[in-house]
Amino acid sequence: MESHKIDDYLAEEQAEIKKQYRALLRAAGKNVDKPEDKKRIRRAFDLAVDAHKEMRRKSGEPYIYHPIAVARIVSEEMGLGATSIICALLHDTVEDTEITLEDIEQFFGPKESKIIDGLTKMEGVFDHTQSIQAENFRKIVLTLAEDIRVILIKIADRLHNMRTLSHMRREKQLKIASETLYLYAPLAHRLGLYNIKTELEDLSLCYLEPEAFADIEAKLEKSKEVRDRFVMHFVYPIRKALKAQEIDFEIKGRTKSIYSIYNKIRKKGVPFEEIYDIFAIRIILDVPPEREKAEIWRTYSLVTDAYQPKPDRLRDWISFPRANGYESLHVTVMSPTGKWVEVQIRSRRMDDKAEKGYAAHWKYKENQAESAIDEWITRVREMLESHQEGEALDFMDSFKLNLYNEEIYTFTPKGELRTMPSGATALDFAYDIHSELGDHCLGAKVNNKLVPLSYVLKGGDQIEILSSKKQKPKEDWLSFVVTGKARSRIKAALKDEKRRIAAEGKEVLERKLRRLKIHFTEDDLPKMLKYFSIDDPLEFYFQVGTAAISSQQIRDFYRAESNRSWYRYLTTKFKRSQISEKAEDKDRQLLKKLKQEENQLLIGDNLEKLDYSLAPCCNPIPGDEVFGFVTVGEGIKIHKTNCPNAVQLLSNYAYRVVKAKWTNSDEPAFLVGIRVTGVDDVGIVNKITRLISNQMKVNIRSLSFDSNDGIFEGRMTLFVQHTLHLNELIGKLRDLEGVIDVERITPEHPTA
Repeated sequence: MESHKIDDYLAEEQAEIKKQYRALLRAAGKNVDKPEDKKRIRRAFDLAVDAHKEMRRKSGEPYIYHPIAVARIVSEEMGLGATSIICALLHDTVEDTEITLEDIEQFFGPKESKIIDGLTKMEGVFDHTQSIQAENFRKIVLTLAEDIRVILIKIADRLHNMRTLSHMRREKQLKIASETLYLYAPLAHRLGLYNIKTELEDLSLCYLEPEAFADIEAKLEKSKEVRDRFVMHFVYPIRKALKAQEIDFEIKGRTKSIYSIYNKIRKKGVPFEEIYDIFAIRIILDVPPEREKAEIWRTYSLVTDAYQPKPDRLRDWISFPRANGYESLHVTVMSPTGKWVEVQIRSRRMDDKAEKGYAAHWKYKENQAESAIDEWITRVREMLESHQEGEALDFMDSFKLNLYNEEIYTFTPKGELRTMPSGATALDFAYDIHSELGDHCLGAKVNNKLVPLSYVLKGGDQIEILSSKKQKPKEDWLSFVVTGKARSRIKAALKDEKRRIAAEGKEVLERKLRRLKIHFTEDDLPKMLKYFSIDDPLEFYFQVGTAAISSQQIRDFYRAESNRSWYRYLTTKFKRSQISEKAEDKDRQLLKKLKQEENQLLIGDNLEKLDYSLAPCCNPIPGDEVFGFVTVGEGIKIHKTNCPNAVQLLSNYAYRVVKAKWTNSDEPAFLVGIRVTGVDDVGIVNKITRLISNQMKVNIRSLSFDSNDGIFEGRMTLFVQHTLHLNELIGKLRDLEGVIDVERITPEHPTA
């Protein structure tokens, strides 16, 4: 009986697989009209069914449901052809089954083998067990630049996974949803897959913020009837005018996505009820390509005759399509109820492109390639070439920056149109023209007026770049460029320059040490890095090359090293002898001198041990009267009070000056007040003073004790070396029997 049930169940599954395959063929429709292509798709389907026959999804369904669903998305929702459908059906075979790339190439050809190879490589970065690895990210984008179908099929794969994500464990849902929102939705946006981008965002939000998603969804559902009624009344005069002009059209009401509403609520801090653009009206015209622009502007005229437009909200993406190919005319008008409403006007061809993305008109469908997407892919390749190995995180940031950016249209002096991201500067424009021009850019003329490199471009600006061969990229350029190409080129140029100076610095160091008759070894380098608080050898040699580290500081290092060596030797010798009196007087005197030379620099109002470097302009040494100066990029620099630059620093930048004081281990550094409270017992005062004076070797300047109802309070002013010394003393006082609390007080009034 059980075997009959299993057979029936398997028969049902087989019937369902065939049904899904027939639906796939219907979805392919006109995209697959050659008999040979249909045969190749059938061959791919049979191969995929056989390869995945023993596999099941987390839901318990046969695994083959997934590749069929991906192939259907690729065909129906993206408008791709036979090659993409075949690769979608087989996209998991090389990764999960015995089928090899050689088998794919033998059965279908090198094109299919290459695409599936790209998809297989992507699994190593975007799988369900690992996070996105920035180091592998370049491989993904390299694949995109070679054949965009790899990314399109991968987006389709991710979309189906998101649609069936409910069967995953919670931690995997969070990981996959985050990954989708971080990269796949922006990729879909850039490739013009607006419907898919919106669905990916909404599905991600559903798993990442389920309560917020459910709340907005419920409010949209609750207001649907009112919204539909509003749309019906709003479009009535427009519909009437279009019919009078005998224009073929379709009008749709498009509700804003849940994710977009969520973003607006979060970013603008407004409640759901105060968002005015929850929906838009879309007018789609059935007109031949040669009449598109004229009919769209005629429709615009009819809409603005019916309703008052908002002048600053006109978006003309017909004359200037977006970089991903999006074409539409957007106008915002005032409705009779006092609400602003966005009206989108486009042709059927434009709507098809907006629905299915640029892929629907891509060259792999044997249509001529559109220049905008070609231009973007070219930029991706340039980014790949300009980023060096080991800069994957920078590259990832640059690539992400180029996915969602709004665009403006600018012009060269000869009138050539250049699309730039919103917020781009004159320097970005220079790098967009050519990397060499960017490197040597001095300034620019915008609309015949001289502007700085940091000038933020506006739509319609005409830019002429001024350059000089003497100009070189500068560090501060990174603070205002926004394009990935400019950032990567500047960083690469700065690194090259730094390596050149570091190489010179190494030669300078070796030359200085030879003059000092010091033999430099590789063992000295880690000690030098530690001494100067520098992590990277390149940075160390660079500072030597730029004279940030002087000859005097190098001498100080070797002197300190020599002192430390002698100190270690003598203390070890004394420990072995156990009784220091047995040591020779000469050695004892030398040890005392070395201990005195173990100077420290204490910084700040509390005189703490902080990281610092010595200013090369005055080369302070222990014993000099000094002050600290907080620099922008190099931490605290120590200057002598009679430094040539002291007057300028102390007068112009007093807010960046900090106290600094040399001290050695035996020298009292500063005055501090403490308050001690505890149980008044015989001998408690004696215990406290003995601990302070005899055990901790701290000088007491003043002290007073008061007792009330069995509780005493003592206040004293002490000389301590630094905050570590004070904290150690406070800790030991708290450990005394009978002491309840110890706290620091202002030393100026120790008995107050």
